[in-house]
Amino acid sequence: MFSSVAHLARANPFNTPHLQLVHDGLGDFRSSPPGPTGQPRRPRNLAAAAVEEQYSCDYGSGRFFILCGLGGIISCGTTHTALVPLDLVKCRMQVDPQKYKGIFNGFSVTLKEDGVRGLAKGWAPTFLGYSMQGLCKFGFYEVFKVLYSNMLGEENTYLWRTSLYLAASASAEFFADIALAPMEAAKVRIQTQPGYANTLRDAAPKMYKEEGLKAFYKGVAPLWMRQIPYTMMKFACFERTVEALYKFVVPKPRSECSKPEQLVVTFVAGYIAGVFCAIVSHPADSVVSVLNKEKGSSASLVLKRLGFKGVWKGLFARIIMIGTLTALQWFIYDSVKVYFRLPRPPPPEMPESLKKKLGLTQ
Repeated sequence: MFSSVAHLARANPFNTPHLQLVHDGLGDFRSSPPGPTGQPRRPRNLAAAAVEEQYSCDYGSGRFFILCGLGGIISCGTTHTALVPLDLVKCRMQVDPQKYKGIFNGFSVTLKEDGVRGLAKGWAPTFLGYSMQGLCKFGFYEVFKVLYSNMLGEENTYLWRTSLYLAASASAEFFADIALAPMEAAKVRIQTQPGYANTLRDAAPKMYKEEGLKAFYKGVAPLWMRQIPYTMMKFACFERTVEALYKFVVPKPRSECSKPEQLVVTFVAGYIAGVFCAIVSHPADSVVSVLNKEKGSSASLVLKRLGFKGVWKGLFARIIMIGTLTALQWFIYDSVKVYFRLPRPPPPEMPESLKKKLGLTQ
C-alpha cells in the first residue's frame, strides 16, 4: 500500500519544495529569468532552503507515513494524559450537573472525596486509547491527503484544498475512533461511576462480563458524531489558519523563518483551531459521556433527555482543554517532523498552469 501511495505522492502539490521545484525545473539557477539589470535572478529562498535541508525520507514514502503515525502517538497520547484531571471534572459535570456545578466546584468536590490521587483516575485508558487514535488520525490523514490530492489533480487540489482537508481528516478519524472506542468507554466508567472500578485492569473485565464486546463499542457512533466534526475542524481550520498567518501576519515568508519561528506559528494556529473544535463537537461529547455511564441506553434517548441546554454543560472547561490540547498536539507533531527531518511542505501556492488560465501571469 505504502509503495503505491509513494508513487502517487511524487507529483502531488503537497510534495516537498525541493522535489517539486526540481520536478518543475525551477531549482536550476541558470533557468531563472533575468532580473532588472540583466543578471540572472538569485533562486528563491524556498528553493535554496529546500536544497540545503537534507530530508530523512521522501514525501509520501512508507517511512514518512510511519513516522507521521509515531508523531500522532506522541502528540495525542501525552497531551490527553496530561489533561486527565480537567477531562475528569468535565465528564462529571456532564453526567451529574447537580453535584458538579462548575469547573472550580467540580475540582473542589473531587479533591474532597478522592484526594489529589483521584484526579488521575482514568489515565491508563486515556493514554492507550488516544495514542492509538493519534496513530490513525495523523498517519491516515497524511495518507488520505496524498490519495485525494492525486485524484483531484494539481489545479483542483489548490482550488478545493479546504474540501480536501475536510475529506482527508474525516476519513482518517473514522478509523481512529474505532481504535479509540474501547478505551474511551472504560475511561468514562472509571471517571463517572464511583465504586465501579479504579483501574483499567478492574474495569475492562467487569465491562466485558456485564455486556460483552458491546460495552466497548456501543459508544462508537456517538464518537463519530463527536470526533469527525472535531477532526475536520481541527485539520481544515489549522491548515487554512497557517496559510493566513504566513500571508497576513508573519512579516516574512515561511522559507525565511527559523524552525522555532515556524513552530510558534504552528502553536498559534493550533490554538485557534482548537477553540472551534471544542464548540462544534461539544454536544456529541456530552452524549458520549452520559451514554458510556448508563447501561442499556441509546444516543437518541440521552440526547432527548439532556435537551438543548443540557448538551452544552461543561463547554467552558472543554474550550480550555481542547484549545490547549490542539495547540500542543500540533506543536508536538510538527516538532516530531522537525526532529526526524521529515518533509514539511509550505502552504500551497497556485500552480503556474492555473495562473495562466486565470490570466495572472504576463
